[in-house]
Amino acid sequence: MTPWQQLPQALWFARRGWVALVVVRRGYGSSGGSPDTDHGGHCGARMRPEFESGGTYAAEDLRTAIDYARSLPQVDDTHIVAAGVSSGGFATVALTVNPPQGLVAAISFAGGRGSRADHDVCDAGDLIDAFRSYGKRSRVPMLWIYADNDKFFWPELAQKFDQAFRAGGGMEEFVRAPADGEDGHHLFYHWAAWSATVDAFLAAQKLAPLAGLLPEVEAPNIPPPAGLSEEGLHAFHNYLILGPHKAFAMSADAFGMSTGRMTVEEAREKALESCKHAEKSKEPCKVMFVDEIAVGP
Repeated sequence: MTPWQQLPQALWFARRGWVALVVVRRGYGSSGGSPDTDHGGHCGARMRPEFESGGTYAAEDLRTAIDYARSLPQVDDTHIVAAGVSSGGFATVALTVNPPQGLVAAISFAGGRGSRADHDVCDAGDLIDAFRSYGKRSRVPMLWIYADNDKFFWPELAQKFDQAFRAGGGMEEFVRAPADGEDGHHLFYHWAAWSATVDAFLAAQKLAPLAGLLPEVEAPNIPPPAGLSEEGLHAFHNYLILGPHKAFAMSADAFGMSTGRMTVEEAREKALESCKHAEKSKEPCKVMFVDEIAVGP
């Protein structure tokens, strides 16, 4: 995990006038420290998970990031919105239980913990109880979004989260979004699928700093590899905007890319895998770009 993997989502908020910080919590990616799975958020073989304490521990990382943001001159710390996905969405809900000063809204995309396989949460009852407990103390306006084909936290389970949270007095708008791709748990990474929903929520909370969007980020003026299809040219344009480390590979009949990776080597490997699987390419794939440097013929 790297912060660059969420660059498009950060840009979505930045174009609307927000200062966007991407947080990689302790124990994830290259962050040091003890991960929240060591503090109750793990499906162990010998004991029940304690999802509530795991979420509370994870929320402290968000609180630390907010404290850092207060030191930045461009930040208005009276208007803070927290957003998270999956276990980060669950941590965002936990943050609202004891909200830092200035937290005015929160958004959870596919929030939860404890998924071991498709439609298999290790102790769903404990997870539902955690949402119920959070709801007794949370009073920050929230938006929850779950896709219809989320395989981690499927609609029937997500609605139980909603019912438990509301039973304690929690305030959230629950949105059951249409199916997205093969697994809707990854909805957060397809911002076009939730853009209108989040825009409407922020507007309802009077949290629209700008009357219009700031301009889109322009891609560097770098010529694409020769021989790309129209679809490939569009993908290469997106590649140039996305974050490092990254690589773009192609063959005579396919292309593939990988972005936001920890190392150049990982980016190259994943780009080649993507190219080989695309349209079951019959031609050998070659890496053409690494980050923004042409390396192919």
